[in-house]
Amino acid sequence: MDSLLTAAAAGMRSRMEALDLAANNIANTGTTGFKLDRESYNLYVAPEAFDPESPAPSTLPVVERNWTDFSQGSLTSTGNLLDVAISGPGFFAVNGPGSTLYTRDGSFRLSQTGVIVTAEGYPLRGATGATIQLQPNLPFEIAPDGTVKQAGVDVGKVEVTDFDQPRALAKFGRNYFQSDGAATPKPAANSQVEQGKVEASNVAAPESAVRLINLMRQFEMLQKAITMDGDMGRQAIEQVARVS
Repeated sequence: MDSLLTAAAAGMRSRMEALDLAANNIANTGTTGFKLDRESYNLYVAPEAFDPESPAPSTLPVVERNWTDFSQGSLTSTGNLLDVAISGPGFFAVNGPGSTLYTRDGSFRLSQTGVIVTAEGYPLRGATGATIQLQPNLPFEIAPDGTVKQAGVDVGKVEVTDFDQPRALAKFGRNYFQSDGAATPKPAANSQVEQGKVEASNVAAPESAVRLINLMRQFEMLQKAITMDGDMGRQAIEQVARVS
């Protein structure tokens, strides 16, 4: 395999990974609390790079890793008492299947037993680790510090958790995260809980659309390079055949 074909194929592969990320970001523009993904590029250095006589390409473009942009999305008022948003850093902690999950999606609801849960039915964790129980037919308030009151009585406090290195979190489903062990949870500082609001996705649709188009154009250019490489190879073979 010649160097042009190898380099173009590696470039197409990295653009395909980037296209998947960009398409997923656009698909989740309307997903509450969604955090967009980005990619970091690097060069793969082959062992042949240290052999000056090797004709093979020594460096190839690769997507080194994906990372999540945790910048805050805009807060939108809904008027629903069970909609809660975090202004500032941090995550809501919920009891997921088998482990604690973290999310910025505060579109909660009440279960049949009066427990505050997510749309998927994961119970919201209070500051003590217990769930928050409400009387379904009574109004309630959530203070900026997360304290939940119903009929003038404190019934719990919403746990808002932060991490020194949130990029160590791994995505779980559409808008949940889980700790891989390297991220240590701690109480969030400089954050407020806002009742009756939700946080929108932090995906900027116009920017993501432009990025998607640019990636597709790059992919098409690399496809043309592979086609040109094949044409040149065919012409070379034909010329040799004519001389013979």
